Amino acid sequence: MEIQGKVKLIGETKTFGNNGFRKREVVITTEEQYPQHILVEFVQDKCDLLNKHSVGEAVKISINLRGREWTNPQGEVKYFNSVQGWRIESLQADQGGNAIPPVPPIEAFEPAEELNEEDHDDLPF
Repeated sequence: MEIQGKVKLIGETKTFGNNGFRKREVVITTEEQYPQHILVEFVQDKCDLLNKHSVGEAVKISINLRGREWTNPQGEVKYFNSVQGWRIESLQADQGGNAIPPVPPIEAFEPAEELNEEDHDDLPF
């Protein structure tokens, strides 16, 4: 699955437990009639993917939806969902790459050479 929007916030990388589990969060604001602020988690080595992105940038994030079941000390079962990112791409670079390049000014072109009367009818048939 993928989501697109503008980066609203990029959190710092946080480390948990003795195993060194790493997690970093980013908030994306979708660009639709009713914009949504979506929290996406990047974990372990994927945390570093956010280093080259900044707030306000238009991005596309490839995500997986994760669900967990947890039983609290009172025996009640609770369910939790998370959105986990595994790839992030800048959309601004893509849009620039698909644009038509500007036409150079007329002065940049050389004038065409004049044709001789003899050269205009040199077809072999």
